[in-house]
Amino acid sequence: MKRKIVKTINDVILYILLITSSIVMVTPLLWMILTSFKTYDEVNASQIVWFPAKLQIGNYLDMLANSSFIRAYANSSFVTILAVGGALISIAAVSYAFSRIEWPGRNLIFILMLSTMMIPFQALVVPQYILFGKFDWLGTFNPIVLPGFFAGGAAMIFLLRQFMMQIPHEMDEAAFIEGASHFQIWWHIIIPLCKPALATIATFLFIGTWNSLLAPVIYLQKAALYTLPVYVTALVNPQQTAQPWQIVMTASVLTTLPLIIVFFFTQRYLLESITISGSKG
Repeated sequence: MKRKIVKTINDVILYILLITSSIVMVTPLLWMILTSFKTYDEVNASQIVWFPAKLQIGNYLDMLANSSFIRAYANSSFVTILAVGGALISIAAVSYAFSRIEWPGRNLIFILMLSTMMIPFQALVVPQYILFGKFDWLGTFNPIVLPGFFAGGAAMIFLLRQFMMQIPHEMDEAAFIEGASHFQIWWHIIIPLCKPALATIATFLFIGTWNSLLAPVIYLQKAALYTLPVYVTALVNPQQTAQPWQIVMTASVLTTLPLIIVFFFTQRYLLESITISGSKG
């Protein structure tokens, strides 16, 4: 009886903590949505206005009719699809080489690759800017899209390599006996088995590319090429005291929608990836 009471108390405390944490996490999202439906006077009132007196649907209609916003949306979609697609292919290929093929110096090269995770992105900005300038890529999408085609990050390679190493090597040997090549094994056997890990990596890459602000600001240099983070940031004028926060939040809500949609469709694979990793770890 005493043990049951203790368990009940622990469950109650756990649920209180989870509910409190959920409220803290969801409050900024709710505030962003509510603010997007307010008027200019409500967002700049001397006191906080929690709920709009009337839902301003016109904020969304005006934003969707804004050609600059639509162009920024199209730019973000174009950049993200190419960057994520190229990075997924290259990450899968490199991870296969590190996990399924024996070659001299493999472990040393893998350690050297992992060591690049200690280099902050900011330390690479100047060298990359000079390099891309010599390639005549400044003012184009190339500096944002093309680097992903060359493995796209040590952390993602490490994650997929660890997942691939859990797949029995007997499958490779059986395929080799049947006359399959490394490419056929990679494409027809390993890739289908790695769907949960690939979905997890694709989600991380999508979020990172879609929300990226520093790289587009540095390399695009043309208003016609600006992505959504740059466009939303430009809506705020630091020289003004009163800001059109209802417009900023409207653009922010529309910018967040693809992230929610992607997570909705990949959450099953995300949970499956965590479950498989946990059960085999």
